[in-house]
Amino acid sequence: MIKKIFIAIFLVVTLNANNYTYLLDEYKKDTELEAKIVLKIARDILTTTPVHLYIPNMKPLDYEVYSSSVKLVRTCEKANFVFVKYGKSFQCKKNKNIFVLTNNYRQLLTNHSFIGAFFWSKSRPNIVLVKNRLSKNAIVLPKEYERYIEDLH
Repeated sequence: MIKKIFIAIFLVVTLNANNYTYLLDEYKKDTELEAKIVLKIARDILTTTPVHLYIPNMKPLDYEVYSSSVKLVRTCEKANFVFVKYGKSFQCKKNKNIFVLTNNYRQLLTNHSFIGAFFWSKSRPNIVLVKNRLSKNAIVLPKEYERYIEDLH
């Protein structure tokens, strides 16, 4: 009898589990929007060069979403664009130009190796690109980016 009750409860719980899958889809949609924005920035910076993106400590969802739109590389030495999404520290031994974006505004302010940041604030995407760091790297972006470029010191 207890076995039948347990099976009945288990069936009810598993059938109702589908009602909560929207929570998982919500994260995927956020990641998809993030990927579109980050990749647009990367393509506009690199213009004619194909984007080779490196995301340190990438999660499986990131791989699923980003790999459908861009070539992902496993090390920063093979990348020409890096999006630091997880963690605070980032080190790369690459000598040639590499463009680095973060998802942490405070990190953008303290670490001058970042050219900009893409982050979520109050459930909205925010883009900040640092004027003097863009100039230093000879990056000229289309006019549509003017409202995102700030003069930070």
